[in-house]
Amino acid sequence: MTGPGAPLDPVLDLGFLGFERGAHLLVDRALRDLPVGGRVTVTGGDPALGVHLRAWARRRGHGFAVRSDRTATWELVRGSADIDRWAGAERAGGPGVDGIVARPPARWGLAARGALVEAGGPRGRFDLDDRDVVWADLAPRLYAHAAAAQWDPATAVDWTATPDQPVPADVEAAVVQVMTYLVENEQAALVVPAGLLARVHPHFREVQQLLAVQAADEARHMEVFTRRALLHGADMGTSSAGGRSSLATLLAEPDFSLATFLLSVLGEGSFLALLAFLERHAPDPVTARVTHLARIDEARHVAFGVAHLEHQGRRDPTLPGRLRAAIERRHDALVDTAGLNADVFDALVVLAAGDWTPEAIARGHDAVQDLHHAMDDGRRQRLARLGFPPDEAAELSALHTRNFM
Repeated sequence: MTGPGAPLDPVLDLGFLGFERGAHLLVDRALRDLPVGGRVTVTGGDPALGVHLRAWARRRGHGFAVRSDRTATWELVRGSADIDRWAGAERAGGPGVDGIVARPPARWGLAARGALVEAGGPRGRFDLDDRDVVWADLAPRLYAHAAAAQWDPATAVDWTATPDQPVPADVEAAVVQVMTYLVENEQAALVVPAGLLARVHPHFREVQQLLAVQAADEARHMEVFTRRALLHGADMGTSSAGGRSSLATLLAEPDFSLATFLLSVLGEGSFLALLAFLERHAPDPVTARVTHLARIDEARHVAFGVAHLEHQGRRDPTLPGRLRAAIERRHDALVDTAGLNADVFDALVVLAAGDWTPEAIARGHDAVQDLHHAMDDGRRQRLARLGFPPDEAAELSALHTRNFM
Protein backbone atom coordinates (compact mmCIF):
# COMPACT_ATOMS: atom_id res chain seq x y z
CA MET A 1 0.00 0.00 0.00
CA THR A 2 1.35 3.42 -0.97
CA GLY A 3 0.09 6.95 -0.80
CA PRO A 4 -1.07 9.16 2.03
CA GLY A 5 -2.82 6.33 3.90
CA ALA A 6 0.12 3.92 3.85
CA PRO A 7 1.59 3.00 7.29
CA LEU A 8 4.92 4.65 8.00
CA ASP A 9 8.03 2.55 8.53
CA PRO A 10 9.09 2.61 12.18
CA VAL A 11 11.97 4.94 12.96
CA LEU A 12 14.79 4.07 15.39
CA ASP A 13 16.76 7.06 16.61
CA LEU A 14 20.03 5.92 18.20
CA GLY A 15 21.12 9.38 19.27
CA PHE A 16 24.90 9.26 19.54
CA LEU A 17 25.06 5.60 20.60
CA GLY A 18 27.53 3.62 18.50
CA PHE A 19 27.86 -0.10 17.80
CA GLU A 20 30.92 -0.31 20.00
CA ARG A 21 28.66 0.59 22.93
CA GLY A 22 25.67 -1.66 22.25
CA ALA A 23 23.66 0.02 19.48
CA HIS A 24 23.18 -3.39 17.84
CA LEU A 25 20.87 -4.40 20.69
CA LEU A 26 18.41 -1.63 19.88
CA VAL A 27 18.60 -2.32 16.14
CA ASP A 28 18.01 -6.02 16.65
CA ARG A 29 15.08 -5.30 18.94
CA ALA A 30 13.52 -2.97 16.37
CA LEU A 31 13.71 -5.66 13.67
CA ARG A 32 12.69 -8.60 15.85
CA ASP A 33 8.94 -8.05 15.73
CA LEU A 34 8.79 -7.16 12.04
CA PRO A 35 7.79 -9.70 9.39
CA VAL A 36 10.38 -10.75 6.84
CA GLY A 37 10.59 -7.88 4.35
CA GLY A 38 9.51 -5.32 6.92
CA ARG A 39 11.48 -2.09 7.07
CA VAL A 40 12.85 0.15 9.79
CA THR A 41 14.49 3.54 9.40
CA VAL A 42 17.58 4.08 11.54
CA THR A 43 19.04 7.46 12.33
CA GLY A 44 21.82 8.58 14.63
CA GLY A 45 24.73 10.91 15.19
CA ASP A 46 27.63 8.49 15.70
CA PRO A 47 30.16 9.18 12.90
CA ALA A 48 30.79 5.48 12.23
CA LEU A 49 27.19 4.38 12.49
CA GLY A 50 26.62 3.87 8.76
CA VAL A 51 29.72 1.71 8.32
CA HIS A 52 28.96 -0.42 11.36
CA LEU A 53 25.29 -0.71 10.49
CA ARG A 54 26.06 -1.92 6.94
CA ALA A 55 28.51 -4.58 8.23
CA TRP A 56 26.12 -5.74 10.94
CA ALA A 57 23.21 -6.03 8.50
CA ARG A 58 25.29 -8.06 6.04
CA ARG A 59 26.42 -10.42 8.80
CA ARG A 60 22.88 -10.90 10.10
CA GLY A 61 21.26 -11.31 6.68
CA HIS A 62 19.26 -8.07 6.62
CA GLY A 63 18.92 -5.66 3.73
CA PHE A 64 20.63 -2.26 3.98
CA ALA A 65 20.20 0.99 2.07
CA VAL A 66 21.17 4.63 2.51
CA ARG A 67 18.28 7.08 2.68
CA SER A 68 19.37 9.57 0.05
CA ASP A 69 16.65 12.01 1.05
CA ARG A 70 18.00 12.38 4.61
CA THR A 71 21.35 12.88 6.30
CA ALA A 72 22.70 10.17 8.64
CA THR A 73 19.67 8.00 7.95
CA TRP A 74 19.59 4.39 6.77
CA GLU A 75 16.97 1.79 5.99
CA LEU A 76 17.07 -1.85 7.09
CA VAL A 77 14.94 -4.63 5.59
CA ARG A 78 14.17 -7.57 7.86
CA GLY A 79 15.79 -10.72 6.51
CA SER A 80 15.07 -14.37 7.34
CA ALA A 81 18.55 -15.59 8.27
CA ASP A 82 17.91 -15.56 12.01
CA ILE A 83 14.62 -17.38 11.50
CA ASP A 84 16.22 -19.92 9.18
CA ARG A 85 18.92 -20.53 11.78
CA TRP A 86 16.37 -22.00 14.17
CA ALA A 87 14.62 -24.16 11.61
CA GLY A 88 14.59 -27.67 13.00
CA ALA A 89 15.27 -26.48 16.56
CA GLU A 90 13.52 -28.37 19.34
CA ARG A 91 12.87 -27.99 23.03
CA ALA A 92 14.96 -30.24 25.27
CA GLY A 93 11.91 -31.38 27.17
CA GLY A 94 10.68 -29.07 29.91
CA PRO A 95 12.70 -27.43 32.68
CA GLY A 96 10.88 -29.15 35.54
CA VAL A 97 10.84 -32.77 36.58
CA ASP A 98 7.57 -33.20 34.68
CA GLY A 99 9.42 -32.20 31.52
CA ILE A 100 11.90 -35.07 31.62
CA VAL A 101 11.79 -37.31 28.56
CA ALA A 102 12.48 -41.03 28.65
CA ARG A 103 15.40 -41.05 26.19
CA PRO A 104 16.99 -37.63 25.56
CA PRO A 105 18.82 -37.71 22.21
CA ALA A 106 22.57 -37.32 22.00
CA ARG A 107 22.10 -34.22 19.83
CA TRP A 108 20.86 -32.31 22.89
CA GLY A 109 24.33 -32.71 24.40
CA LEU A 110 24.93 -30.22 27.20
CA ALA A 111 21.84 -28.13 26.49
CA ALA A 112 19.91 -27.10 29.59
CA ARG A 113 16.70 -29.04 30.05
CA GLY A 114 13.88 -27.02 28.51
CA ALA A 115 16.20 -24.95 26.29
CA LEU A 116 15.52 -24.41 22.58
CA VAL A 117 18.25 -26.51 20.97
CA GLU A 118 19.66 -25.31 17.67
CA ALA A 119 20.15 -28.09 15.14
CA GLY A 120 23.62 -29.15 14.12
CA GLY A 121 25.54 -28.98 17.38
CA PRO A 122 27.94 -31.64 18.66
CA ARG A 123 26.48 -34.90 19.89
CA GLY A 124 27.00 -35.68 23.56
CA ARG A 125 28.81 -38.84 24.60
CA PHE A 126 26.61 -39.90 27.51
CA ASP A 127 25.84 -43.60 27.47
CA LEU A 128 23.56 -43.42 30.54
CA ASP A 129 20.73 -41.78 28.59
CA ASP A 130 17.70 -43.82 29.65
CA ARG A 131 15.47 -42.36 32.35
CA ASP A 132 14.65 -45.77 33.78
CA VAL A 133 18.35 -46.67 34.03
CA VAL A 134 19.37 -43.72 36.22
CA TRP A 135 16.27 -42.12 37.69
CA ALA A 136 14.70 -42.14 41.14
CA ASP A 137 11.66 -40.03 41.98
CA LEU A 138 13.34 -39.19 45.28
CA ALA A 139 16.39 -37.66 43.55
CA PRO A 140 15.21 -33.99 43.48
CA ARG A 141 14.30 -34.03 47.18
CA LEU A 142 17.50 -35.83 48.13
CA TYR A 143 19.56 -33.29 46.21
CA ALA A 144 17.77 -30.40 47.93
CA HIS A 145 18.45 -32.04 51.29
CA ALA A 146 22.06 -32.72 50.38
CA ALA A 147 22.68 -29.16 49.25
CA ALA A 148 21.21 -27.79 52.48
CA ALA A 149 23.08 -30.29 54.68
CA GLN A 150 26.63 -29.59 53.52
CA TRP A 151 29.04 -28.96 56.40
CA ASP A 152 32.49 -27.44 56.68
CA PRO A 153 35.11 -29.70 58.31
CA ALA A 154 36.84 -26.63 59.74
CA THR A 155 33.78 -25.44 61.66
CA ALA A 156 31.47 -28.45 62.04
CA VAL A 157 34.06 -30.30 64.14
CA ASP A 158 35.71 -28.88 67.25
CA TRP A 159 39.20 -30.22 66.63
CA THR A 160 40.38 -28.97 70.02
CA ALA A 161 37.75 -30.90 72.00
CA THR A 162 39.25 -33.26 74.57
CA PRO A 163 37.74 -36.29 76.34
CA ASP A 164 37.01 -36.38 80.06
CA GLN A 165 39.80 -38.95 80.43
CA PRO A 166 43.03 -39.14 78.38
CA VAL A 167 42.84 -41.65 75.54
CA PRO A 168 45.27 -44.53 76.19
CA ALA A 169 47.98 -44.94 73.56
CA ASP A 170 46.70 -48.37 72.47
CA VAL A 171 43.17 -47.05 72.04
CA GLU A 172 44.47 -44.06 70.07
CA ALA A 173 46.36 -46.48 67.81
CA ALA A 174 43.09 -48.35 67.26
CA VAL A 175 41.38 -45.10 66.26
CA VAL A 176 44.17 -44.36 63.78
CA GLN A 177 43.84 -47.81 62.21
CA VAL A 178 40.09 -47.54 61.86
CA MET A 179 40.38 -44.05 60.38
CA THR A 180 42.91 -45.33 57.85
CA TYR A 181 40.49 -48.05 56.86
CA LEU A 182 37.65 -45.54 56.53
CA VAL A 183 39.70 -43.26 54.27
CA GLU A 184 40.50 -46.20 51.99
CA ASN A 185 36.85 -47.10 51.67
CA GLU A 186 35.71 -43.51 51.20
CA GLN A 187 38.16 -43.12 48.34
CA ALA A 188 36.41 -45.96 46.53
CA ALA A 189 33.04 -44.45 47.44
CA LEU A 190 34.13 -41.21 45.76
CA VAL A 191 35.49 -42.76 42.57
CA VAL A 192 32.36 -44.82 41.81
CA PRO A 193 29.78 -41.96 41.74
CA ALA A 194 32.29 -39.65 40.06
CA GLY A 195 32.70 -42.17 37.25
CA LEU A 196 28.96 -42.64 36.88
CA LEU A 197 28.36 -38.89 36.97
CA ALA A 198 30.46 -38.35 33.85
CA ARG A 199 28.31 -40.85 31.96
CA VAL A 200 24.82 -39.57 32.90
CA HIS A 201 23.02 -37.50 30.26
CA PRO A 202 22.74 -33.90 31.57
CA HIS A 203 19.00 -34.03 30.89
CA PHE A 204 18.78 -35.97 34.17
CA ARG A 205 20.42 -33.12 36.03
CA GLU A 206 19.00 -34.00 39.46
CA VAL A 207 20.80 -37.34 39.32
CA GLN A 208 23.99 -35.62 38.18
CA GLN A 209 23.69 -33.08 41.00
CA LEU A 210 23.08 -35.80 43.57
CA LEU A 211 26.07 -37.84 42.40
CA ALA A 212 28.22 -34.70 42.45
CA VAL A 213 27.23 -33.95 46.05
CA GLN A 214 27.78 -37.60 46.94
CA ALA A 215 31.34 -37.36 45.60
CA ALA A 216 31.80 -34.11 47.55
CA ASP A 217 30.53 -35.85 50.70
CA GLU A 218 33.11 -38.60 50.29
CA ALA A 219 35.88 -36.07 49.69
CA ARG A 220 34.91 -34.38 52.94
CA HIS A 221 34.85 -37.70 54.79
CA MET A 222 38.33 -38.50 53.51
CA GLU A 223 39.50 -35.16 54.88
CA VAL A 224 38.02 -35.51 58.37
CA PHE A 225 39.01 -39.15 58.80
CA THR A 226 42.58 -38.38 57.74
CA ARG A 227 42.68 -35.34 60.00
CA ARG A 228 41.43 -37.42 62.94
CA ALA A 229 44.03 -40.13 62.27
CA LEU A 230 46.83 -37.55 62.31
CA LEU A 231 45.38 -35.45 65.14
CA HIS A 232 47.99 -36.55 67.67
CA GLY A 233 50.93 -37.02 65.33
CA ALA A 234 50.67 -40.75 64.59
CA ASP A 235 51.41 -42.36 61.23
CA MET A 236 48.53 -43.78 59.22
CA GLY A 237 47.62 -47.43 59.82
CA THR A 238 47.83 -50.45 57.52
CA SER A 239 46.11 -51.24 54.22
CA SER A 240 45.51 -54.91 53.39
CA ALA A 241 45.68 -56.44 49.92
CA GLY A 242 42.36 -58.18 50.52
CA GLY A 243 40.66 -54.95 51.47
CA ARG A 244 41.89 -53.20 48.35
CA SER A 245 40.86 -56.17 46.20
CA SER A 246 37.35 -55.93 47.61
CA LEU A 247 37.12 -52.24 46.78
CA ALA A 248 38.54 -52.81 43.29
CA THR A 249 35.52 -54.94 42.41
CA LEU A 250 33.30 -51.90 43.04
CA LEU A 251 35.30 -49.84 40.58
CA ALA A 252 35.07 -52.56 37.95
CA GLU A 253 31.24 -52.67 37.76
CA PRO A 254 30.12 -50.64 34.67
CA ASP A 255 26.34 -51.05 35.09
CA PHE A 256 24.77 -48.02 36.80
CA SER A 257 22.16 -49.95 38.79
CA LEU A 258 24.51 -52.74 39.82
CA ALA A 259 27.27 -50.32 40.83
CA THR A 260 24.73 -48.33 42.87
CA PHE A 261 23.47 -51.55 44.45
CA LEU A 262 26.89 -52.88 45.44
CA LEU A 263 28.22 -49.55 46.71
CA SER A 264 25.26 -47.70 48.20
CA VAL A 265 22.73 -50.35 49.15
CA LEU A 266 25.09 -53.06 50.41
CA GLY A 267 28.42 -51.34 51.11
CA GLU A 268 27.41 -47.93 52.42
CA GLY A 269 24.37 -49.54 54.01
CA SER A 270 26.74 -51.72 56.05
CA PHE A 271 28.79 -48.63 56.86
CA LEU A 272 25.78 -47.01 58.50
CA ALA A 273 26.03 -49.65 61.23
CA LEU A 274 29.82 -49.30 61.40
CA LEU A 275 29.70 -45.51 61.79
CA ALA A 276 27.00 -45.81 64.47
CA PHE A 277 29.25 -48.34 66.26
CA LEU A 278 32.23 -45.97 66.08
CA GLU A 279 30.20 -43.03 67.35
CA ARG A 280 28.90 -45.10 70.24
CA HIS A 281 32.35 -46.39 71.24
CA ALA A 282 34.34 -43.27 70.37
CA PRO A 283 36.97 -42.54 73.04
CA ASP A 284 36.94 -38.81 72.33
CA PRO A 285 34.55 -36.08 71.07
CA VAL A 286 36.31 -35.60 67.72
CA THR A 287 35.93 -39.25 66.74
CA ALA A 288 32.29 -39.21 67.78
CA ARG A 289 31.62 -36.05 65.83
CA VAL A 290 33.23 -37.02 62.52
CA THR A 291 31.56 -40.43 62.46
CA HIS A 292 28.19 -38.85 63.31
CA LEU A 293 28.44 -36.32 60.47
CA ALA A 294 29.58 -38.95 57.99
CA ARG A 295 26.72 -41.26 58.94
CA ILE A 296 24.15 -38.57 58.10
CA ASP A 297 25.66 -38.18 54.64
CA GLU A 298 25.90 -41.92 54.06
CA ALA A 299 22.24 -42.40 54.97
CA ARG A 300 21.37 -40.09 52.08
CA HIS A 301 23.52 -42.12 49.68
CA VAL A 302 21.80 -45.31 50.78
CA ALA A 303 18.38 -43.69 50.37
CA PHE A 304 19.11 -42.79 46.75
CA GLY A 305 20.40 -46.26 46.00
CA VAL A 306 17.30 -47.95 47.39
CA ALA A 307 14.94 -45.46 45.72
CA HIS A 308 16.67 -45.88 42.36
CA LEU A 309 16.49 -49.67 42.51
CA GLU A 310 12.83 -49.59 43.59
CA HIS A 311 12.13 -47.38 40.56
CA GLN A 312 14.13 -49.71 38.36
CA GLY A 313 12.48 -52.82 39.77
CA ARG A 314 8.99 -51.57 38.89
CA ARG A 315 10.03 -51.45 35.24
CA ASP A 316 12.51 -54.29 34.89
CA PRO A 317 11.37 -57.73 36.04
CA THR A 318 14.88 -59.08 35.46
CA LEU A 319 16.41 -56.76 38.07
CA PRO A 320 16.36 -59.20 41.05
CA GLY A 321 18.21 -61.79 39.01
CA ARG A 322 20.78 -59.21 37.92
CA LEU A 323 21.28 -58.07 41.51
CA ARG A 324 21.74 -61.63 42.70
CA ALA A 325 24.23 -62.31 39.92
CA ALA A 326 26.21 -59.18 40.87
CA ILE A 327 26.50 -60.34 44.49
CA GLU A 328 27.54 -63.84 43.49
CA ARG A 329 30.01 -62.56 40.91
CA ARG A 330 31.66 -60.31 43.47
CA HIS A 331 31.71 -63.08 46.07
CA ASP A 332 33.38 -65.46 43.65
CA ALA A 333 35.99 -62.84 42.75
CA LEU A 334 36.89 -62.36 46.42
CA VAL A 335 36.53 -65.89 47.74
CA ASP A 336 40.30 -66.37 48.01
CA THR A 337 41.01 -63.02 49.71
CA ALA A 338 41.40 -62.49 53.44
CA GLY A 339 38.51 -60.04 53.68
CA LEU A 340 38.58 -57.54 56.52
CA ASN A 341 42.04 -56.33 57.51
CA ALA A 342 42.85 -58.17 60.75
CA ASP A 343 44.32 -54.96 62.14
CA VAL A 344 40.94 -53.29 61.60
CA PHE A 345 39.03 -56.10 63.32
CA ASP A 346 41.36 -55.97 66.32
CA ALA A 347 41.11 -52.18 66.43
CA LEU A 348 37.32 -52.37 66.56
CA VAL A 349 37.53 -54.82 69.46
CA VAL A 350 39.91 -52.52 71.35
CA LEU A 351 37.67 -49.50 70.77
CA ALA A 352 34.62 -51.32 72.05
CA ALA A 353 36.56 -52.76 74.99
CA GLY A 354 38.15 -49.50 76.11
CA ASP A 355 40.42 -51.45 78.45
CA TRP A 356 42.81 -54.41 78.47
CA THR A 357 41.20 -56.61 81.08
CA PRO A 358 40.00 -60.02 79.86
CA GLU A 359 36.45 -59.03 80.67
CA ALA A 360 36.73 -55.81 78.64
CA ILE A 361 38.25 -57.58 75.62
CA ALA A 362 35.49 -60.18 75.73
CA ARG A 363 32.94 -57.40 75.87
CA GLY A 364 34.61 -55.65 72.93
CA HIS A 365 34.70 -58.84 70.89
CA ASP A 366 31.01 -59.43 71.55
CA ALA A 367 30.26 -55.86 70.49
CA VAL A 368 32.03 -56.41 67.15
CA GLN A 369 30.04 -59.60 66.63
CA ASP A 370 26.90 -57.59 67.35
CA LEU A 371 28.09 -55.11 64.73
CA HIS A 372 28.29 -57.90 62.16
CA HIS A 373 24.74 -58.94 63.05
CA ALA A 374 23.52 -55.33 62.74
CA MET A 375 25.12 -55.03 59.31
CA ASP A 376 23.50 -58.29 58.25
CA ASP A 377 20.10 -57.20 59.54
CA GLY A 378 20.34 -53.92 57.64
CA ARG A 379 21.30 -55.64 54.40
CA ARG A 380 18.44 -58.11 54.77
CA GLN A 381 15.92 -55.30 55.30
CA ARG A 382 17.12 -53.39 52.24
CA LEU A 383 17.12 -56.54 50.12
CA ALA A 384 13.58 -57.24 51.29
CA ARG A 385 12.55 -53.73 50.16
CA LEU A 386 13.88 -54.64 46.73
CA GLY A 387 11.60 -57.66 46.56
CA PHE A 388 13.73 -60.54 47.81
CA PRO A 389 11.96 -63.04 50.08
CA PRO A 390 13.45 -63.38 53.60
CA ASP A 391 15.37 -66.60 52.97
CA GLU A 392 16.95 -65.29 49.77
CA ALA A 393 17.75 -61.94 51.40
CA ALA A 394 19.55 -63.78 54.21
CA GLU A 395 21.48 -65.93 51.72
CA LEU A 396 22.58 -62.93 49.65
CA SER A 397 23.49 -60.86 52.70
CA ALA A 398 25.78 -63.65 53.85
CA LEU A 399 27.63 -63.47 50.53
CA HIS A 400 28.49 -59.79 51.01
CA THR A 401 32.19 -59.03 51.28
CA ARG A 402 33.82 -59.48 54.68
CA ASN A 403 35.48 -56.12 54.12
CA PHE A 404 32.09 -54.47 54.91
CA MET A 405 32.14 -52.07 51.91
